[in-house]
Amino acid sequence: MKILISTDIEGVAGVTHAEQTRSGNPEYEHARAWMTDEANSAIRGAFAGGATEVLVNDSHGGFRNLLLDRLDARAQTITGKPRYLGMMAGVEQNCDAVYLVGYHARSQTAGVLAHTINSFAFRTVRVNGAELGEAGLYGALAGEFGVPVAMMSGDDVFLAETAPAFPGAIGVETKRAYGNAVCTSLAPSRTCALIEAAAKAAVSNVPDLRPFTIEGPLACELTTQTPGQADLFCQWPEMRRIDGSTLTFGAHSMQSLVRMLNCLSAMSFMLR
Repeated sequence: MKILISTDIEGVAGVTHAEQTRSGNPEYEHARAWMTDEANSAIRGAFAGGATEVLVNDSHGGFRNLLLDRLDARAQTITGKPRYLGMMAGVEQNCDAVYLVGYHARSQTAGVLAHTINSFAFRTVRVNGAELGEAGLYGALAGEFGVPVAMMSGDDVFLAETAPAFPGAIGVETKRAYGNAVCTSLAPSRTCALIEAAAKAAVSNVPDLRPFTIEGPLACELTTQTPGQADLFCQWPEMRRIDGSTLTFGAHSMQSLVRMLNCLSAMSFMLR
């Protein structure tokens, strides 16, 4: 049994402010240590549950957050960017299930630090009419490879949002959201114990899980934060503009759709 653990930071216990998610801030150093501890808990649990191999995908920001010298030596780590499969890189390596650790709710929700891929550029992302966050987008990408989501952790808003897409997946609530930058959090040690137990139990559930898939053809409707960003993104010939801040494009697969979104996200930095 091979498990891929995709690790983000906004859903980690104790993380509640943007400064904790950006390198160069003293608080970020604490947050990346908590992120590493939660990843280690998922690794330990997966192996205790019977996994024979574990990959860890560092999936936040520049994808260089985990403290590798503190990571469980039994796991291998995917780090750095750009990558074709982004937060789900590694799923193509014959994985049996995915764990989403430290994830957050989609943009425009009441979750802690809620956003979808790029809070500067993207307001909402819809695929075939369904609004999705990062978990939905990348969960569907994993589904394209026949891989189900078996475990996930983050705040209560994130868990409520994603539960319908991943029936049977075990959720761990790390904190309760009371605003974009306000939460009631479990202690990191308590959260790690819960993640380890969930990661262990999830291994035995994998054979009964179904991958989350979205039937094609795929149409993505993207609402940008400003009309200027839509101006920029419409430089792509495939884009069709609906109004000042809304545009659409088609894709033949979730991999193509996610790669396009990540390209647009990278383009947006020229407007910062």
